[in-house]
Amino acid sequence: MVKALIVYASLTGNTAQCVDIVEEALTDLDVDVEVVESMQADPHDFLDVDLCLVATYTYGTDANLPDEIEDFYEELAEVDLTGKVFGTFGSGDTFYEKFCQSVDDFTEQFKAVGAVEGAESVKVDLDPEEEDIEKLVAFSKSLVEKAAAN
Repeated sequence: MVKALIVYASLTGNTAQCVDIVEEALTDLDVDVEVVESMQADPHDFLDVDLCLVATYTYGTDANLPDEIEDFYEELAEVDLTGKVFGTFGSGDTFYEKFCQSVDDFTEQFKAVGAVEGAESVKVDLDPEEEDIEKLVAFSKSLVEKAAAN
């Protein structure tokens, strides 16, 4: 059975809604899913799973990583995830110039530690609508297919 760990940070609840959608989609695909808030997460836990996922929002006009996930981001740089399949997603506001920048930051961090992108990132404007739900479900399916082929 494929195992997945979703680490997330959510301020307004929009990213948490996205996490719920992905968790349900993965569970429907017979994946054993664990969801952990970023403050309780350890990047080394990704070593014990097949799918490494991070969901986050982006903070402020400077497109900063949220405070509660910054340490996790920095510690992730110290973990060799060569060959592990990863996916990143999150919510943001298209009002800001750097829409969902933290999702991109995590994508680059995963690549830097040798992980393989299992699906293109999903970026949701505010709360997930029907089109976003479809993208998140397709994202989940792509991740599982990549893990099975890996």
